[in-house]
Amino acid sequence: MNLLVTGGAGFIGSHFIRHNLSRPQVKRLVNLDCLTYAGNVANLEEAVRDPRYVFEKVNLRNRGEVKRVVAEHEITHVVHLAAESHVDRSIVGPSDFVETNVLGTFHLLEACRGFWLGSRGHRFTPRFLHVSTDEVYGSLGNDGCFTESTPYAPNSPYSASKAGSDLLVRAYGRTYGLPVVITNCSNNYGPYQYPEKLIPVVIRRVLARQCVPVYGDGLQVRDWLHVRDHVEALWQLLERGRDGETYNLGGLNQWPNLRLVERVCDLLDELAPDRHQASRNLITHVADRPGHDRRYAIDISKVQAELGWKPTVDFDTGLRETAQWYLEHEDWLKQAIQRLEANQVIGS
Repeated sequence: MNLLVTGGAGFIGSHFIRHNLSRPQVKRLVNLDCLTYAGNVANLEEAVRDPRYVFEKVNLRNRGEVKRVVAEHEITHVVHLAAESHVDRSIVGPSDFVETNVLGTFHLLEACRGFWLGSRGHRFTPRFLHVSTDEVYGSLGNDGCFTESTPYAPNSPYSASKAGSDLLVRAYGRTYGLPVVITNCSNNYGPYQYPEKLIPVVIRRVLARQCVPVYGDGLQVRDWLHVRDHVEALWQLLERGRDGETYNLGGLNQWPNLRLVERVCDLLDELAPDRHQASRNLITHVADRPGHDRRYAIDISKVQAELGWKPTVDFDTGLRETAQWYLEHEDWLKQAIQRLEANQVIGS
């Protein structure tokens, strides 16, 4: 396969590339990324040394450049990860989310439709894997889980823009016969995540001995999946997922935000006792986010039945490894914070 990964310099994208570049099926891997604040080529130092790896600094909003990349590299498979993904940022500036997540996905679909369906003589079976979020389903009550048949009910500009991109991908599969697969995933965590997301926000605030903000009562529940498990699932779906299907990916690991924040504070006190003590005292409740969803939970029975995939990283182990990684990479974290501040990210 000549594999195109969009957003490959970001958190999940860089993990996907590192995890899968050495697969024997990969003839060429093209990383398309416009390098916003969340994209960092330093995340891919090992990949750069691989002759199969190609980097294209291209914005998905540039339709002509997206078309060129797909045709020039004779792309056979796509893992579409590039997206604006921070809810707070979407509330302040929704236009970037519509233009990147909806219009950018449209440009990529059009490029693949033109190259794949316009070349009926090709000798490969293409696949377009679109990576989305559980937030498109809205909010759950105290019981139940999202399934692939849960109606869409997005409550933020971010989730609405991802819902729009999901529907475009689905329509291109139904209308044009494009071989598409959609995934809706729960919250990810792990090394290299930028410090606008909950776990690295807590870590960077504790390291700086600053207040750790928690929205409202902090009892919003999220399902947490280690990024290594996620990218393994994406690879399996790229190869073996059924055309036109949606698959939910989750960690079977629900935590109220406040309990998770407390756990991260305790871990940092344990891992660096000479620097941090009583970090829970930094927790500060702040006004709740507008339209804040109360609970997410994912039913993974479909992907488990069809592919045999399930999460394998124990949460306590994964969270400990993640906290340790940030402690050992404070220079990386400081540079990421500088990029965020330069882009006026709220970061809470």
